[in-house]
Amino acid sequence: MKAHYQTIQAPVEGIYKEKGSKFMAYAFPIHSREETTQRLNEVKKLHIKARHHCFAWRLGYTGDLFRAADDGEPSGTAGKPILGQIDKLELTNVMVIVVRYFGGTLLGTSGLIRSYREATADALAKAVIVQEPILDVYRLTFGYDLMSQAMGAVKKSGLKIMRQEFTDKGLVELGLPFQEVDDRLLQLKADIAHVSTNQASMEDWPEGVKVELIQKGLDFFG
Repeated sequence: MKAHYQTIQAPVEGIYKEKGSKFMAYAFPIHSREETTQRLNEVKKLHIKARHHCFAWRLGYTGDLFRAADDGEPSGTAGKPILGQIDKLELTNVMVIVVRYFGGTLLGTSGLIRSYREATADALAKAVIVQEPILDVYRLTFGYDLMSQAMGAVKKSGLKIMRQEFTDKGLVELGLPFQEVDDRLLQLKADIAHVSTNQASMEDWPEGVKVELIQKGLDFFG
């Protein structure tokens, strides 16, 4: 079973020109379907006068969720070649949007496929490709009196903080590599209670601390 997935580290841009038409590609790391809508709206606002805003994305640790859209171009000439470049690099949690400014000359089916493919390839060639661990997300809540102990333990753990909120209570959502959950939670409990892991394994979480699983990594994205 895979413990990691491959994605891009940060947004990148690419460009390809063909017979006066300009194809501008925007590649983004993404984490939800909602984010795909947000990114598309951002690019559309940036290029209001563009004739087409074609895109493709793939989501999920197994890459099972995807979409490709031609946005008015002939069927299969835009979204499919964009997705093909994402898949060529075995990426997931990635979206690429290619904006086209028409140059006055029709490119034909092969010309469009080549242009959308090359614009996408140019963007992804500039990306830093990274291996990310598949994470289960746990929510840690604790009383204000335990703030120092809990946050000290969180910092020491080196776990990825997905979200945090502090009011009369503390709330921290942490990403734990799914294959290490039991050991990492045990160490976190021990550090909050200031005891050894052996002792922590025989005790409940300190009073005022609540830990719950809110997202199973391998189930994420359905």
